[in-house]
Amino acid sequence: MNLFAQLRREIFAFFVSPIAYVLLAAAMILNGVVFVLIVQFLSDPRAPHGAAMQMMFGGTIFFWIVVMVLTPIITMRSVAEEKHSGTLETLLTAPINEAQVVIAKYLAAVCFYVVMWLPTVTYALFLSRFSSLEVGPILSGYLGTLGVGMMFLALGLLCSALTRNQIVAALLSFASIMVLFTVGIFELVGQGQQGGSVLAYMNLWSHMEDFGRGIVDTRHLVYYGSITLFSLFCTVQVLEARRWRG
Repeated sequence: MNLFAQLRREIFAFFVSPIAYVLLAAAMILNGVVFVLIVQFLSDPRAPHGAAMQMMFGGTIFFWIVVMVLTPIITMRSVAEEKHSGTLETLLTAPINEAQVVIAKYLAAVCFYVVMWLPTVTYALFLSRFSSLEVGPILSGYLGTLGVGMMFLALGLLCSALTRNQIVAALLSFASIMVLFTVGIFELVGQGQQGGSVLAYMNLWSHMEDFGRGIVDTRHLVYYGSITLFSLFCTVQVLEARRWRG
């Protein structure tokens, strides 16, 4: 079994699960409601100037609810369920190493995450019928959404590898994500101090504000990439340690 065969297996496992369609429906409903509320808000002459798609990407707390709640649910079954059912040992005895298993599970989760956000493209198409849109900020907004999601999914996969209980995996993942999200809030406390610049670098809310305005700061992408790679590395180490214990 090579990497691509394992990836097909993982993607298939995602889309034959009823919970996948529950997640997709939940994301579509919540994003749809938020989009309608944003359009109604911006249509008021007294409302401040702003672009609807810009507000969709991190401009409201609802964006973070979708990402922070649904990503742990996407990854909670990845390794924990295989541990619980006993199929992980069989998988690790196949001609595929731990790194390939982790990469396949991670890429499958990313594919599902992308599918979850695809319906929002219709919002931009809808708005383009009534006014001209700036493509740059929309594309950068999707880039930021992908970067944040990939980071959260990597953390979720690590948490799933640490336990055999899906609920515990989801809770651990959500707690880890909350730490990353809230640490940037302390930027206001650290302003003017030595740690203030570090906290500003970790402020996910301001990151998405930049992406929503069309500003692609490579420092944000490096931050996401660093945590993603570190989390995946740790996940591989967890699986390798399990093999040695076995």
